[in-house]
Amino acid sequence: MKQITIAIDGFSSTGKSTVAKLVAKALGYVYVDSGAMYRAITFFAMQNDMISNNHFSKDKLIAELPNAKVSFKFNDELGFAEVYLNDENIERDIRTLEVSNLVSTIAAIPEVRAQLVKIQKEIGKHKAVVMDGRDIGTVVFPDAELKIFMSASADTRAARRFKELSDRGETVSYQDVLENVQKRDHLDSTRKDSPLYKAEDAIAIDNSNLTIQEQLDFILQQVQTILKA
Repeated sequence: MKQITIAIDGFSSTGKSTVAKLVAKALGYVYVDSGAMYRAITFFAMQNDMISNNHFSKDKLIAELPNAKVSFKFNDELGFAEVYLNDENIERDIRTLEVSNLVSTIAAIPEVRAQLVKIQKEIGKHKAVVMDGRDIGTVVFPDAELKIFMSASADTRAARRFKELSDRGETVSYQDVLENVQKRDHLDSTRKDSPLYKAEDAIAIDNSNLTIQEQLDFILQQVQTILKA
């Protein structure tokens, strides 16, 4: 049976991971959250006092990168793979606003991107993979059979992120979340190494007013069209 590679890129808090997990589950494909990998490195840097809102020891992080082993382990109960750092489950630790505020700085470092892109390419070399992130369709899998680029208004994305964090019991303000979304948009789009942009052959989806089911149905329809071709 023919299998393909699906790359889902887009701005932060557009729900890429949510729909990517559902697409992978529907197809029986491997799902990889590339953003979680950058969050893992960010968490590693925070743990080792390499980065905060006031300082960043870039050279120290680059020197210590070989000691940051990022991996995924499938959780049968959750139905998706969780991210591990040096064999420790950090899935919940990396989803905080503190990590969100620093991850774009970490993701802009060429040495970090080189290390993680190498891992991502290795995971996807046998196809049957759904990977989401910022540069999956442009850098990691430029030959992916299906590329999706997701967007939504900053207000919509901030509201979603605010609800997600609040539901988890975190004390955050909507304004802080909105500013984080806007800051990450700017950093992700203007960094020198692998900036966020839509691949020419990617299908754009503005999901501001779309349900998750509508997004899933649309993407699966695109998959079937490709498989039948």
